[in-house]
Amino acid sequence: MDFQIVMITLGVAFLLAVIMGPLCIPLLRRLKFGQQIRTEGPQAHLKKAGTPTMGGIIIMLALALAVLRFGEKNIETLILIIASLGYGFIGFLDDYIKILFKRSLGLTARQKLFGQLAVSLIVCILLVQTGHNTDIRIPYIGFSFDIGWLYFPFVAFLMLGTSNAVNFTDGLDGLLAGTSAIAFGAYAIIALNNSQPNLAIFCAAMVGAVLGFLVFNAHPAKVFMGDTGSLGIGGGLAAVAILTKAEILLALIGGVFVVEMLSVIIQVVSFKTRGKRVFKMSPIHHHFELTGWSEWRVVISFWTAGLILAGIGLYINEVL
Repeated sequence: MDFQIVMITLGVAFLLAVIMGPLCIPLLRRLKFGQQIRTEGPQAHLKKAGTPTMGGIIIMLALALAVLRFGEKNIETLILIIASLGYGFIGFLDDYIKILFKRSLGLTARQKLFGQLAVSLIVCILLVQTGHNTDIRIPYIGFSFDIGWLYFPFVAFLMLGTSNAVNFTDGLDGLLAGTSAIAFGAYAIIALNNSQPNLAIFCAAMVGAVLGFLVFNAHPAKVFMGDTGSLGIGGGLAAVAILTKAEILLALIGGVFVVEMLSVIIQVVSFKTRGKRVFKMSPIHHHFELTGWSEWRVVISFWTAGLILAGIGLYINEVL
């Protein structure tokens, strides 16, 4: 029965996103909510300038409606909604400022960090109220240890790191939609295995929402999700990892996101310390583009990597 509800939730979220796409995309276009393209990026991307952005609204609305319809009305659901929609709202502000001032940068790094920390603090307060377990479990070997109050700074770090890593991944048509669907699909399986159907419903709703969005975001994209979508997806993914007590496993299941973030860190550190770039451009998906790979080849390769890593993660978690 739980599996049936999960699949129904996925289908409903997918249909909601598919229905909202033709309604929202023309509206975004009329409001001139077009993407600003970085001039230093791949030249092939310049033709994407003006493509409607902030399409993450479609994902967040489809997610929220499906979860509120099929999920339990409890504090766990509240945590998931606040994590995803809260981070999505920060992304919305970032996107809106970019559009308003017609520039490729929105909120300052300090403003974005403050907002992300504020949402993380609310999540931590709610976790305390639920009596959430502060153990950290090491996958496969089954060893766990209690870190006490340090768990909550860890939660904030995980949410910030995940949302930013996911945000870095959003740079090619369909790349983030596909990789995030895979990651949430893996966590849906973990949640069902843990007898946490409510978490599985949330994951299924996100899978359905991003796949529905992918109908319009696949190459050539008719709409971009913007930070509204990428930060919301990242916040929701971190919250799911926390509530399933598979926090450490996120580094593997979300391995593509980790590599994307590491490529940016390595590039910045190398340039500031040695004056040399390790990659042609970061995040690393742009590096492959500049070496001659087509955009679609990069996206398919990263989807495949995400699928393999998710499978390994499920195996390590003794689900497969």
